[in-house]
Amino acid sequence: MSNLWADLTNGERIKHLRGSDLTQQGLSEASGLSYATVKKAERDRGELSIGSLFKLASALNTDVAVILGQQAPRRGMRQGDRAALRQLSYAVHESALGEWSGIEDPSTRQELGRARDLAWDAYWAGDTAEVGSLASKILMEGQVRYNGATGVEREQLGVVLASTYRVAASCANGFGLRDLALGSLASAKRLATEAGDPAMAALLDSTLSWVYLRGAELLRAVAVAERAALEIEPSSSKANRPQLVAYGRLMISAAVAASRREDESAADDYISQAHAAAARLGSDEELYGTRFGPTAVKTEAIGIHVSLKNYGRALKLADHPDMKLIPEGMSKVARNRYKLDVALAQCASGLHDASERTLVEVALDAPEWVRHQALPSVIGKRLAKVSTARARSLSELIGVPLIA
Repeated sequence: MSNLWADLTNGERIKHLRGSDLTQQGLSEASGLSYATVKKAERDRGELSIGSLFKLASALNTDVAVILGQQAPRRGMRQGDRAALRQLSYAVHESALGEWSGIEDPSTRQELGRARDLAWDAYWAGDTAEVGSLASKILMEGQVRYNGATGVEREQLGVVLASTYRVAASCANGFGLRDLALGSLASAKRLATEAGDPAMAALLDSTLSWVYLRGAELLRAVAVAERAALEIEPSSSKANRPQLVAYGRLMISAAVAASRREDESAADDYISQAHAAAARLGSDEELYGTRFGPTAVKTEAIGIHVSLKNYGRALKLADHPDMKLIPEGMSKVARNRYKLDVALAQCASGLHDASERTLVEVALDAPEWVRHQALPSVIGKRLAKVSTARARSLSELIGVPLIA
């Protein structure tokens, strides 16, 4: 099978999208097409009608353009992940458009708030299906409740909804779905502004900076984070804790983007500001699904040094006694992002065995999440320069295509 999606036949693409977790009979039932039609489609026998293409695309949680080879799917995305992201997309857009009719008894603000917290927990655990299920319900029911609320309750509901749109944006961006991420953030910003919550608004800009970072728009990523940080900068000793969390997270966003631009001076300045905010907090704290404090700054600093190619410095920080127990107390996603940075530093420093062990740890801890990360391929290409056979063996072991 060719590595180029466009070189496959329609039937090969349908079979690939169906994957091993959905049978032909299952696809027939999900799409409403006959089993014979599905079987013929995968064998490229006869032309599919437009109606059949749309039914297949819907059942496979993808677009017609993907089936026709005009657009490639995200690498290795499971059927469940595609379904969850499609569910999120519907909820984000329909809730923003006011399409929430039929919900007569929406959950209370307290219930929606608890569900929002669970959605963030699911995100940090790498459970896309749970994020999709929870966030879609919160957005639809929450908009109904919000539409009829007034005063303080409306403000509080606005923050719950804004935070939920933000977790949807974060989830979408993790899979490279930029448009869904931006649409989610647009709705979140409107709600945060109406609620008058500057900390929430700042965290939304932190996520926006990440969207730009993922899209390689590094100048915009830095500018967004820096502008938002100036608006919420804790200039006095009486700065509140939410303000410090939001400001510190923005400084980390700016530092990461600056390091990707190889602007070491700016990255050092931003991370120093983040260290200062963390010191004022004194301990790690969570705000609307985001953790910030001394632990976050230390682990992010290592990733920043890796981006700047200061591999020795990154490993020296990672080997410090204070860092030994930190990863185990982090969320699954944050822990494995940190470990991928360490694996790259190890590989670049010639510590190939250690790098492989770290990469295997990540793959065992988060086998689906790691498939959507860029660093394993970067590491794989470096390892292939030492031994192609070794890189291919590692690729088979962790289930991720490291080299072409």
